[in-house]
Amino acid sequence: MLKFSWNATDHVKALAPCRFLHAPKPGLLPSGRRAAAAAVVSCYPASKAPTLAVVSDGSGLVEPWSGSLVDRLRLGGLTEDGLSYKERFLVRSYEVGINKTATVETMANLLQEVACNQVQSLGFSTDGFATTSTMRKMNLIWVTARMHIEIYKYPAWSDVVEIETWFHGEGRIGTRRDWILKDYANGQVIGRATSKWVMMNQETRRLQKVNDDVRDEYLIFCPRESRLAFPEENNGSLKKIAKLEDPAQYSRLGLVPRRVDLDMNQHVNNVTYIGWVLESMPQEIIDSYELQTITLDYRRECQHDNVVDSLSSHEPDENLEAISQLNGTNGSAVYPATEDYRQFLHLLRFSGDGLEINRGRTRWRKKPMR
Repeated sequence: MLKFSWNATDHVKALAPCRFLHAPKPGLLPSGRRAAAAAVVSCYPASKAPTLAVVSDGSGLVEPWSGSLVDRLRLGGLTEDGLSYKERFLVRSYEVGINKTATVETMANLLQEVACNQVQSLGFSTDGFATTSTMRKMNLIWVTARMHIEIYKYPAWSDVVEIETWFHGEGRIGTRRDWILKDYANGQVIGRATSKWVMMNQETRRLQKVNDDVRDEYLIFCPRESRLAFPEENNGSLKKIAKLEDPAQYSRLGLVPRRVDLDMNQHVNNVTYIGWVLESMPQEIIDSYELQTITLDYRRECQHDNVVDSLSSHEPDENLEAISQLNGTNGSAVYPATEDYRQFLHLLRFSGDGLEINRGRTRWRKKPMR
């Protein structure tokens, strides 16, 4: 790999009005068309060509070093093959909650940030939709269909988290994006996440299949072989979520989006839904347990003038119930399954007509002794 060392006293001239991303292997594109064996680049207008050097810091990152302040301060970049993106984040004091660790909303925001930074590095649009040129011509955008997050250990204030993300196709219906979260100090995996995205027409708000032109534009940036954050077949990210019927055990009614809850597209941010789900959790769970897993299926968009109800009910875990029934029946030690975990179903709905916004599932574990 090319390595250019940066010397602050020696101005590096612009190599070209383009930045190197990766060199795809020659072969057939997903649509069946043959790909040329040429490097993939993201080009700037000649008048805006940045000063550029490609830097490898020994951690497997390739960092485009331009003259912009954000490129110099961002602690991340594409990996050497250009097929995933890694970035490091310092946990700030205002990102820590009552447990003295980062909140799940903080973790979800970091997932969103690193995903946006990857597509920006690849030259996709920066309008909040991560669209390709063909998608913009056809007025198409990506929308979240499902998000699944598992946190094994929450980082504390001043900890450094490294997050790697990548995406790949999901047939004709959309894409999948995965994440791996690590404690940068020791390399320990502290979380994983996966999500599904579908394509929607921005004007009609109807879902649309992914055509060959769009697939060819983004699949060249996907891993050549299937790579999943949750590779096992029987995992919680695939489990169907039943609709929670009213009356629920717990509820928080009349939630109203604040202006700060809106994203750059004037819709309620995906992370806000996580906060709304937690608003209806009983206080005894919040006091004694911490969130381990959250899964959300998104059904409808929420606007700034909508009013939302949050409903939650305890959901028996079939596996834990079976273990509990077997405890002590054959002389084995009692396994405290029902004491260590709690599981809940969730529903967010519009207060007026009761239409479903999203449904969810959370799994909670006993807080560790500190």
